[in-house]
Amino acid sequence: MNYFEIAIQEKANSLKSEINFKKAQDFYLKKEWDSTLVYSMKQLNSNADIEIRQYCHYFRGYSLMMKGLYKQSRIEFSLINKSFQYYYLVDNNIGILFYFEKNFKKAIIYFLKAEKEILDHKDESEIADIYTSIGICYLHLNQYAKAESYLKKDALLNPKQVTKSVIRSNINIANFYYEQYKDQKAIYYFEKAYNLSKNIKDFKLKENTAYNLAVVEENRNNNKKALDYRKEAEDWKDSLNNQNKIWAVADFEKKFAVAQKQKQIKVLEVENRLKNTQRNGFFFAAIGLLLILTGGVYLYGQKVKNAKTILLQKNKLDELNATKDQLFSIVSHDLRSSVNALKTSNAKLSATLETKNYDELHHLIIQNSTIANGAYSLLDNLLHWAMLQTKQLYFHKESIHLYSIVQQIEYNYKPLLLDKAITFENSVSKNIFIFVDLDSLKIVLRNLLDNAIKFSNENGKISFYTQETNPDFCDLIIEDNGIGMSENTIKELLQEGELLAKKSNSEIIGTGLGLQLCKQMIKKNSGTLVIESEQNKGTKMILSFPKTKTNG
Repeated sequence: MNYFEIAIQEKANSLKSEINFKKAQDFYLKKEWDSTLVYSMKQLNSNADIEIRQYCHYFRGYSLMMKGLYKQSRIEFSLINKSFQYYYLVDNNIGILFYFEKNFKKAIIYFLKAEKEILDHKDESEIADIYTSIGICYLHLNQYAKAESYLKKDALLNPKQVTKSVIRSNINIANFYYEQYKDQKAIYYFEKAYNLSKNIKDFKLKENTAYNLAVVEENRNNNKKALDYRKEAEDWKDSLNNQNKIWAVADFEKKFAVAQKQKQIKVLEVENRLKNTQRNGFFFAAIGLLLILTGGVYLYGQKVKNAKTILLQKNKLDELNATKDQLFSIVSHDLRSSVNALKTSNAKLSATLETKNYDELHHLIIQNSTIANGAYSLLDNLLHWAMLQTKQLYFHKESIHLYSIVQQIEYNYKPLLLDKAITFENSVSKNIFIFVDLDSLKIVLRNLLDNAIKFSNENGKISFYTQETNPDFCDLIIEDNGIGMSENTIKELLQEGELLAKKSNSEIIGTGLGLQLCKQMIKKNSGTLVIESEQNKGTKMILSFPKTKTNG
């Protein structure tokens, strides 16, 4: 925990009556940016004093920056007075915003403003970060002497301890030399970072160091070593994904255990009340007969009512069990198909390694990655679908800049688009703001773009654009020129309660679960979905969402 994080904790503890401020700083420390934005705005609306307002504007500026909303972030930072005790952090973050915009000269100006204050606090993690930021900016400006000076300052911090910061410093210096084609010096630092990473438990950093050496060995035409390092990087990536899943399951089990304890407490409370009633039974003997008669009538009515409730619950449970059985049957079939395809491909990979046919090796590695990504998407959709059915997904609607979200989704899918040479066009209006839950919107757009790529041909085209047919709603169209689908297929996909849909392309593994998940999430966001398609001519997915009320 750095100097500022300790300070805001102490500030929150001293302001026990300001509940919204305490929640805002708590969510800020947990890196839950949406919740930080909600409670910091609540605090600002409660007429807080000037100092608390400065903290809240900082929370909001930093959260918006982390969410990729740089323009709104700069606006929040501009509302902070220079008398603010931690204004050097504002300068540092404005420098980061200019860095993200590739305006490195301006970024350096703000980083240098922040450097003196950060050095005074003697927080080594903050000092390392500012040295790294300045060094990388000078590197982008080709001012190599200054870049080397700052990057080496960073590397000299904590030289006797193996920390994530030290490893990143070595990676930065390696990249610095690599940029200048000083390969021998670069390789020394790449290898040093790789060896140091063996002493830490950060899977992401281990993956990064292994990947760097894979690229180095490829450039040296040492393909066997490069393949070994790439395999190691993929193994660390898989370990990181598994760790995240384990944490998610552990969190779910913790919540379940708490719920079970609460049920036990309620049962004990009921039992205690019954014992008290029995203890006082003799005192109420005089009116007991009357109560028995009245209670009998009441219990009979409750029994009839409970019988109806149980019957309804039984019917609902039968329906859910049927859905579950169908889901497990098809998902297990598709997972088995994925694993079988992966086994077959790996067998070919082993055989090809012996023949040293590198073109075929490259093809098989891409094929393995595609199969693994397909299976991962299936499991990810299954998890979200299960959470949606059990009402565990948290929905928080807010004003969302649609163009920026589409831009983020395009960036995430760039490798898949390049793999099939698909042209992506983002023609979404930059003035559109919609009122939806951000996380569920991303899930919907990712699934629909994934399907569009999956069912598009090589050298195809996918377009995102908007049209406004209703003043209160915005229509987002996702159009591709792929294989399309028949009217019967569209009816099956849009049919209410139809969990799974068969796909006509037998080479593509899928269950239709992703589209069913999309339909439910669109509905929860007060939106609609329409599909227009023609076989061999492409498909249009037309999503309609409510606009933010302040939009004209």
